[in-house]
Amino acid sequence: MQTYILMTKLSPDLSRQMKDRAKIGRNWLEQVKEKCPEVKFIAHYAILGQYDFFDIYEAPNEEVAAKVSMISQANGAFHAESLPAIPYKRFLELADEI
Repeated sequence: MQTYILMTKLSPDLSRQMKDRAKIGRNWLEQVKEKCPEVKFIAHYAILGQYDFFDIYEAPNEEVAAKVSMISQANGAFHAESLPAIPYKRFLELADEI
């Protein structure tokens, strides 16, 4: 399975619903589990800065990763992107091949 990083920025309307954040997050996670049962979440963080949330997950391919991003956007994310991640050790091995 490939590792992906999901960077999510909430819409302004959704950002104002802080008291409902747990319920909204559970609903999003239930939809991901239902529509992408092969996805395995590794970590979930709320962050300060350009994005609101940072998730690390595994998916079998980029199409499933795209569905995770689309589910986020369908649930009020202003912006959601899934980026492939390479373990640092493997990155160094690739660099040695250059």
